[in-house]
Amino acid sequence: MSEEQKNRTTVDIYGQQYTIVGTESTSQIRYVCSKVDDKMREINSMNPSLDTSRLAVLTAVNAVNDYLKLQEKFEELEREIKRLKD
Repeated sequence: MSEEQKNRTTVDIYGQQYTIVGTESTSQIRYVCSKVDDKMREINSMNPSLDTSRLAVLTAVNAVNDYLKLQEKFEELEREIKRLKD
């Protein structure tokens, strides 16, 4: 059983440095982190009085909401493909 190579990448998210360890490529890790940073800055621009903890939670809620919408759309498309094949 082989273990996947783990990459260690230092990134900056909303002015804080984090070391991320994962099996994704360094460029993928950096890309994901830049999207998190962008979303935090976007939310902060609309709610400048939020502290960092609340901002992080709202960012996570937004990300999960987007993920669930995409998952629902994916499942809908899978059902449509299955229907068209039958």
